[in-house]
Amino acid sequence: MLKHLLWVGLTSTVFVGCATTNTVKQQENLALLQNKVWVMTHIGTTEYKQKTDSPVIQFGSDLRVSGADGCNRVMGHYAVKDYHLNLGEIASTKMLCPNNTDVVAKYNTALKQVMGYQVYAKTLKLVDKYGNVVLQYKTP
Repeated sequence: MLKHLLWVGLTSTVFVGCATTNTVKQQENLALLQNKVWVMTHIGTTEYKQKTDSPVIQFGSDLRVSGADGCNRVMGHYAVKDYHLNLGEIASTKMLCPNNTDVVAKYNTALKQVMGYQVYAKTLKLVDKYGNVVLQYKTP
């Protein structure tokens, strides 16, 4: 009986320790994601040079997302659990932008595919349900 109680106690400590470690890592990862301006560098595997009208995105700690798609302002809400990212309905302004329409269309299509994220210091990757990178950003 004593061996059984000892085993249960040790096992519980290990599981609680792992859960706490995962929670801390997730919180650290979320802190890396939030409250920074992320400038888009890639749509899929295509690299885009940074310009003044490059798409940007920012994830607030209030679970609001905002930014620009290269022409229009975008805004909405997001939810995050572990490394899954759910972008709610994204609203945008409707300005006429004749110079950047190709990037704008590709960017907005890619945003609709986002299901998760990976963040490493100054690089953010938004991934689809298969883990493929659909958008990549950097922060200054």
